Amino acid sequence: MSKPLSNAFRSQLAATACAVLALGAAHARAANADPALIEHGKYLTNAGDCQACHTAPGGKAFAGGLYMNTPFGPISTPNITPDDKTGIGRITDDQFVRVFHQGIGMQGERLYPVMPFPWYTKVTRDDALAIKAYLFSLQPVDSPRKPNKLAFPFNIRAGLIGWDAVFLKAGEFKPNPNLSPQVNRGAYLVQGLAHCGECHNGNNMLGDTDMAAALRGGPIDKWYAPNITSDKAQGIGRFSDDQVFTYLKTGFEKDMGVVVGPMAQTMHESLGKLTDDDLHDIVAYLKSTPPKEGFKQREPVAGTQQVALNGQSYLTYCASCHLQNGQGLEGAVPKLAGNGTVYAQGPETVIRVIVGGINAQGTYSAMPAIGASMTDQEVADATNYIRSSWGNAAPSTTGPGQVASIRKETQTLLAMNLPEGCPKIAQSDTGKVIAQPDMQTILAGTTQENALANAEVLIRKVRAGAPKATQADVINSLTIGYCPTVMGDKTLESQAQKSQALDQFALRIYTDLATRGQDTASGQYR
Repeated sequence: MSKPLSNAFRSQLAATACAVLALGAAHARAANADPALIEHGKYLTNAGDCQACHTAPGGKAFAGGLYMNTPFGPISTPNITPDDKTGIGRITDDQFVRVFHQGIGMQGERLYPVMPFPWYTKVTRDDALAIKAYLFSLQPVDSPRKPNKLAFPFNIRAGLIGWDAVFLKAGEFKPNPNLSPQVNRGAYLVQGLAHCGECHNGNNMLGDTDMAAALRGGPIDKWYAPNITSDKAQGIGRFSDDQVFTYLKTGFEKDMGVVVGPMAQTMHESLGKLTDDDLHDIVAYLKSTPPKEGFKQREPVAGTQQVALNGQSYLTYCASCHLQNGQGLEGAVPKLAGNGTVYAQGPETVIRVIVGGINAQGTYSAMPAIGASMTDQEVADATNYIRSSWGNAAPSTTGPGQVASIRKETQTLLAMNLPEGCPKIAQSDTGKVIAQPDMQTILAGTTQENALANAEVLIRKVRAGAPKATQADVINSLTIGYCPTVMGDKTLESQAQKSQALDQFALRIYTDLATRGQDTASGQYR
């Protein structure tokens, strides 16, 4: 005789059945969508860089949970997978478009402008619904939204009615009949989904982008987005169309430098996934914008005691790689002379790079977090020297107080100051190889004395197990793999010593790769 089901077990069965039904309903909705529409929506989602904001560190894609910093406190991003309970599984077409065009959520709530609806309002209804079709094709994820941490009175959404009335210029993009189809397409992307002005316009105290200074550059979360107008002194006007295209496509160009900070994520997750035609259209539009000067050119100051002191800091810590003339090493170390990031109005990004380093990109080596071994004054001196030398004429306004503030905000692997310790390897193919016991044994036993010999063995194993991995992926993955060894080394007492040890390891991996290279016929590591 069967035993009666308990009320608790009945409730569990009911909850499970509801979850299965919701999952089935979401997949049924996705199955009815046109595959071509879904693919188009995926492309547009990449163009909007939606995943970057709606994915928490270590979390599932599009499930939300990322806290975005604002001057008024952190705001969490919502789950935009098609989960009926915690995501957007029940949103209608009209509601979805309303989010884009008016910044109003499913329940009629006003959205904070960290959601770039002031830009997405220009996206056509058809494109918005293509994005919805793609999001509804994803696996639903049960991920409730985390609470915002806004200070009073900014935590009261009713105040957003006034913000929208003043700052939101609602309306789909209208092509300019006086411009070419290429420039109009570029304008549609830049002003809409790509929302370039979100960073490159700068913001006022109320969180509104300053349209009078469109694309002229501005501070963003203690980085500085450079001028991307057609200005030939401070913007991108001094670079050819092909140079700007290469920079947006790959993240590096010999005269423009290497993408860093938020732009690096934008390039890897968004711009780098666009078609060549769309990138050329973006370049055409940017080159068509009115030139705008961000700051007054400073007069060269030579021979003073302060310039000599600033130069000494650069010579001590930076010149061995970037050279005394700031030209770097083509394909290995970015040039600083004429570098758009260096030549921005604000020094924030330069300071960030000095104290936090940069991961390897393309053919370029990792930039060590050299600032971990420098005082705040030395970082300030080097920053001012870099920004005012070799034809650079940016304001020399950096002081040790600004460096100290930015240093507190800069947490990177190469600086060895991440709160979570050593991060996970982003690339699954290299990560699987490095997780193997024999690789872990070699990494754990790697010291300053045997690092050169071990580098060859480590690289060969990664190349064999992940033959499609790029040079940068190999360097960055092995550097993360070596992080626990450095963290556990009791002879390295300070953060600066740990940072230096990890930097030296990354440099050895790069040197071995760059020296041996790949066989052009087989593509295999020599």
